[in-house]
Amino acid sequence: MKEFTVGKNDAGQRLDRFISKTVPLLPASLLQKYIRLKRIKVNGKGAPRDTRLQAGDVLQLYINDEFFEEPKQDNAYLTVAVPKLNIVYEDENILLVDKKPGQAVHPHDGAEYGKTLIDHIQAYLYAKREWRPREENSFTPALCNRIDRNTGGIVIAAKNAESLRILNQKIKDRELDKRYLCIVHGTPRPADGTLKGYLFKDAAKNRVYVTKESKVGSKTCITNYRTLKTKNGLSLVECELITGRTHQIRAQMAFAGHPLLGDGKYGKLDKRYDRTYQALYSYKLLFDFQTDGGILQYLHGKSFQVDRVDFAEEYF
Repeated sequence: MKEFTVGKNDAGQRLDRFISKTVPLLPASLLQKYIRLKRIKVNGKGAPRDTRLQAGDVLQLYINDEFFEEPKQDNAYLTVAVPKLNIVYEDENILLVDKKPGQAVHPHDGAEYGKTLIDHIQAYLYAKREWRPREENSFTPALCNRIDRNTGGIVIAAKNAESLRILNQKIKDRELDKRYLCIVHGTPRPADGTLKGYLFKDAAKNRVYVTKESKVGSKTCITNYRTLKTKNGLSLVECELITGRTHQIRAQMAFAGHPLLGDGKYGKLDKRYDRTYQALYSYKLLFDFQTDGGILQYLHGKSFQVDRVDFAEEYF
């Protein structure tokens, strides 16, 4: 239990607004719940949320100690009252989540505090008591891969250090087969093939450039593609990443003359279509281990796929 005494400068504020400023990690829904349950008292008694505080009032807060910590990146999960996750698969070691476009995976992607995918994953595991950071003080659930904010699809989270180590190595060794669906302008020729080139990243502009010839700082980029459907000047294409570079599919398809629908960075927005971000989705994942998978060997040969990709249904 923590106590706070209301000073002159805070007098006149509503109880709930004062608490939200005093305990910023406490989610708004929990705040209202604790007021109703009288776990937040004014001068020893329960009080309505719209109570106007007076100078000298003493507040007793029967709230878990972690909510009184200083807000920072590694405790942002506490602000998530109800985690929102589209779970594709889960076991004791990993979690596969279908991230929807618009959500950032990490805070450094410019996301608002407490709203990233990793925040919701950590909040979910914390609520299930599978992760107790104040008891373990060691491993923190982490993502093994990431996708752009406006790209949707499967993201892998490791629940323990050994799983994270194994999956990071498997991804590095290309023992995970990741397939993407995208819609491109035009009709690729040939219908199936491989795009090869060199990709150079301009960090200052947050974009990449594809060239036919190697240049200083560039890396090889290879993408296999397969055209699934063509309709009204658009094509639904499945892509397999052989290399995994930043914006690889978007940049290579644009370089080949077939920019993604809605991709204003590597193409031009077409006013005929109501789409302002790239039609790209990491929709399928296959664990294709070529070497021993340790505690994750049971995943070898297993394939997971999202239930639906909205743009594939909308345009085809």
